[in-house]
Amino acid sequence: MNVVFRSSPVIDPYTFESVGSGWEQDRVTRPSGYPFYHYLQTEQGSGKIKTAAGTYILKKNEGLLIAPFIRHSYDSSEAVWRVKFATFTGTAERSIPQIMGSRPVIPVNAGQGTQIARLIDDSLELYSRRPLDRKQLSVNCYAVLVNIADTAHAGSPADEPLYQNYVLPVIKEIERDYSLPLTIADLSRKVFITPQYLTRLFRRYLNCSAYEYLTSYRLSKAKELLITSPRLEIQDIARRTGFTDSSHFIAVFKKAVGTTPLDFRRMN
Repeated sequence: MNVVFRSSPVIDPYTFESVGSGWEQDRVTRPSGYPFYHYLQTEQGSGKIKTAAGTYILKKNEGLLIAPFIRHSYDSSEAVWRVKFATFTGTAERSIPQIMGSRPVIPVNAGQGTQIARLIDDSLELYSRRPLDRKQLSVNCYAVLVNIADTAHAGSPADEPLYQNYVLPVIKEIERDYSLPLTIADLSRKVFITPQYLTRLFRRYLNCSAYEYLTSYRLSKAKELLITSPRLEIQDIARRTGFTDSSHFIAVFKKAVGTTPLDFRRMN
């Protein structure tokens, strides 16, 4: 087993929050998801992963990327399930949803998984060397994401008119004005449909509601500020990311991430 967890500040565009191989995977249940994009790939045996987007069986070299805060659980389908894994962060973390076509879950076939496995093994080898080659690790991390994205863009919803006309404009509005007091009613009016229909479209294409997407995006920006602006007060971060007040921000953050904003900052 070879496992590395990040212990240094986030200063590169893309870097591994954690990465490993030979990990004997136990049963995991995360009703509120995980705060980072994370990838799991079978080395030995097989495993079953249940997500809000469906259920997947991962055989040898097959993998699955799961977006932050997507409900999921997984468990071995055989006596032993060994996996490679990687979780992703970096100063350019907010670009990962665009790289992945905003898909909440991305299955990876065995052919693509073989290439990703090599990149993970190369990265683990780099971690064992001194001095640490951070630049090459960042390149490797980005290469893993790009290999996953090659799968993501096959049959992308971006080609469908409903996505182009209604979902994509709302995503852009959220990314531009997330700090403002946006509501789903406001967003639906901008594309001339009802809030209920907007939510149905988000669930169809992104497997989450429009409100869940807005909240997830605000939380990702809050995490970025917590790490990159250590002197910024919690109430200022809440205000800058569109939460009504610091108490509401802390409650939402803790429910989604499993820890308070201050504890998250200390851990990172």
